[in-house]
Amino acid sequence: MSRGESGLGDQKAEVLAALTRLTAMLLVPVAFCGAPGRARFLACQWALGLRFPAEDLRGLAPETLAAFTHARAEAFWRHGQLIGLTSGYRDPAEQRRIFAEEVRRTGSVAAARRRVLPPEESGHVRGLALDVRPAQGARWLEQHGGRYGLYRVYDNEWWHFEYRTAAPVRLPHPGAAPYARDTPCCLASGHARADRGGRALHGRGRT
Repeated sequence: MSRGESGLGDQKAEVLAALTRLTAMLLVPVAFCGAPGRARFLACQWALGLRFPAEDLRGLAPETLAAFTHARAEAFWRHGQLIGLTSGYRDPAEQRRIFAEEVRRTGSVAAARRRVLPPEESGHVRGLALDVRPAQGARWLEQHGGRYGLYRVYDNEWWHFEYRTAAPVRLPHPGAAPYARDTPCCLASGHARADRGGRALHGRGRT
C-alpha cells in the first residue's frame, strides 16, 4: 500500500469514527427512555455495533463480556477511542479447523502453535479471549484494560486480549505457554453460550 492509499484509509477511519460518535450521542436520549442509568453505556454499544456489524459478542464468558463492554464504553466516552471485536468465542470444531489449516500452511504443529492453539488450550473456546480492532483501540486496551481484567498476553498479537483475574506474564507467542487446562479465572463451572451456528472467522486473530 502506498503512502497516499494509507492516508486515504486513515481519513476514512477518522470520518467513520466521527460518525460513530455522533450516532452514539443521538442514541443517548433513546437509551435514556428505557434505562436512564445506563443510557450512555447502551448508546455506545449500539453505535459500536453499527460501526462493526460483523462482531459477535455471543458465547463470551459473562466476566469477559462485562469487562469488554465496560472497558470500551470508557474508551469511547472518555478518550474518543473505538474498540471493535473481530473474534471472540469459538466452538471447539471451529478452533480445530483453524488450527489444522495453520498446521497445513506452516508445515508443522510447532510452527502453527506460534499463531494458533488447539481447542483444548485456546482462550477463545473458553470464552475468555478477544481479538480487537483497530490498532489504536488495541493500544488503549493495552494501557487501560487491566482495570477491567483484560490483558494483552502475546508479543506477536497486538489484537489478542484475555480476561484474567491477575496480570499475566506476557509471552512471545501462544506456543510459548505451558498447557494448563484451567486458567487463572477458574471458570470451571462453565457458562451458557448462545448457539452461533457456523459463523465465519473475521479479522487477523487466530489464537
